[in-house]
Amino acid sequence: MNATLNIFINSFLGKAPLWYKTAIASFLIVNPILYFYLQFIGMDAGFILGWILLLQFIFTLIFSIQCYPLQPGGLLALQSLFIGLTDPYHVYHEIESNLEVLLLLIFMVSAIFFMKDLLLVIFTQLIKSFKNKISLSILFVVSAAFLSAFLDALTVTAVLISVSIGFYKIFENNYSKNKISEEEFKKGKLFLADIVMHGAVGTALGGVCTIVGEPQNLLIATKAGWEFNEFFLRMAPVTMPVLVCGLITCFFIERFKLSTYGENLPESLRLKIIEDADAKALKRTNLQNLHLKVEAIMGLCLIAALGLHLAPVGVIGLFLMVGLTSMKGIISEHHLGDAFKESLPFTALLVVFFVIVAVINDQNLFTPIINQVFMSSQEIQVPLFYIANGVLSAISDNVFVATVYMNEIVLALENEVISRSQFDKLAVAINTGTNLPSVATPNGQAAFLFLLTSSLAPMIGLSYLRMVVKALPYTIVLTTVGLVCVILYI
Repeated sequence: MNATLNIFINSFLGKAPLWYKTAIASFLIVNPILYFYLQFIGMDAGFILGWILLLQFIFTLIFSIQCYPLQPGGLLALQSLFIGLTDPYHVYHEIESNLEVLLLLIFMVSAIFFMKDLLLVIFTQLIKSFKNKISLSILFVVSAAFLSAFLDALTVTAVLISVSIGFYKIFENNYSKNKISEEEFKKGKLFLADIVMHGAVGTALGGVCTIVGEPQNLLIATKAGWEFNEFFLRMAPVTMPVLVCGLITCFFIERFKLSTYGENLPESLRLKIIEDADAKALKRTNLQNLHLKVEAIMGLCLIAALGLHLAPVGVIGLFLMVGLTSMKGIISEHHLGDAFKESLPFTALLVVFFVIVAVINDQNLFTPIINQVFMSSQEIQVPLFYIANGVLSAISDNVFVATVYMNEIVLALENEVISRSQFDKLAVAINTGTNLPSVATPNGQAAFLFLLTSSLAPMIGLSYLRMVVKALPYTIVLTTVGLVCVILYI
């Protein structure tokens, strides 16, 4: 009996630490007992356990390096369905509502895999051209912000991950051959963690500006009746000052080495990157050079298609993949499958997260906060909406939070509780509130969560808590400046 139990314990969640396994098992055992006990004593069991479940799911994200959150988070989500905190139809509705995001992950992120050679060449040139770490960091923030404004944050994050993995493999290969020291290898990983986090924050800075930057932006614009230009202009009084202050923050945290930033790329590693690039360039065949040109042309087509909104992002990604693989002669199912290794686990995790979102919705976890905000005077509703959206987005899904709040103000407008002018101001507060303070935690931004759960994160030691620490200066500045601009916007 003991032998069987030991085998089960070893098998459950694999190589995760025993304390972690014990915590997850305790959650699964205690939750139903607590639920039925709360029901028995006449308390709102669904509301209380819903909040507990949300915190438990955040726990799985915090310790994602110990165990990928899909399995423990999935078990908690499945238990919530069995208990009755939500039902499969509501989960399906959440999936349906976010289908465009899922298609983006499945096809667009996977398509980027087939552009990694060109991306590595481009970013290697940046490393060669900018020796100064501060300049390079600001360039990454600006590039990510610009691309996110016209593409989308998840696609840009996929690019950052792909490029960073390319550099990491160069470092790892040289370390395994004793061509660099352990200290240099460590500094290289710290450098990559800095750069990729700057880029991730850049996706938030740019993503808040336009309809296509973040999934909730399109939802907000649709309900408000704003086109691309109107959306940009209405957000600009908040987003432009925040962008400038974000760049200033980047300069200061690198200059004064705040929040674990400031690690320079050792010259030896920089030379290894350049040597690797030069060696590959010499060995590159005519066919490989042609493939680089194909990737460049398809990249320009991608930017044009996304900029002109010719189709949903995921659909564009599908045909980008078809075009790239056709032109590069990749026709083996096995080779196609490699592209999905990064995106599909995260897609599955996001669907699990939609179960938690359905619980939040069905158990009205955020309703007391929403009601409290609407009870306030119109003068302070706008900053309160910004703050409430920011707090909830940092612990939940910003798409869901935006959906809930937009539905509420649309209803308030229809019932003539608020004026159209107040509605527009609240919509601005909702968009900026869900986009800016949510950089505080990886679960607040889909792009951050994607980075946390990517194969890159454990390579460079980018844990949940480390991401929170690295995002902290940005969180403080972006949230504060955004709030001041929202107040002045009234």
